[in-house]
Amino acid sequence: MRDQDTDSSDLKFRVFRASEAPPLVIAETTGVSAVVMAGMKKLEEAGGLDNGHDTRVVFEAPGFSLTYLWFKSAFHLPRHSHSVDCAYYIVGGSLNMGNDVLGKGDGFFVAANVPYSYVAGPKGVEVLEFRHHPCRDIRLMADNQAFWEKVASAAPADRARWANELQPPSMG
Repeated sequence: MRDQDTDSSDLKFRVFRASEAPPLVIAETTGVSAVVMAGMKKLEEAGGLDNGHDTRVVFEAPGFSLTYLWFKSAFHLPRHSHSVDCAYYIVGGSLNMGNDVLGKGDGFFVAANVPYSYVAGPKGVEVLEFRHHPCRDIRLMADNQAFWEKVASAAPADRARWANELQPPSMG
């Protein structure tokens, strides 16, 4: 349930349910260079753009938001940033961020406008994203043709594998 029109001082208690969580809709995408645009088009044509994840806004109120993110195995989250600080907590599975492997119970903080990316682990990853602002923006910074070629060429195999990957019971 969303309550964007209510001042947070008026919000005393609220129950929210996974079954009512709407899909995340990115309000603003910036930083889309010709390389990013071509890469996204290639990935979409290969069927790998929307099949490897489920993202839902679990709770939102003025000054606070909680989003559930599920990325299937080996899903590549492109290098990007957001205009607000974000804290992430891994509920299940794992992810690879550079040389670090983070698993259940781990997390990370990303300050506003700091770029990051990661790859979901072999069993996927479930992540909770906490923001102090309900802003839904993304600045794509994956201005690397080799990245897009890699994910687009892997998309057919990923798509076939993802078809058999069931959402964990925490949100299903």
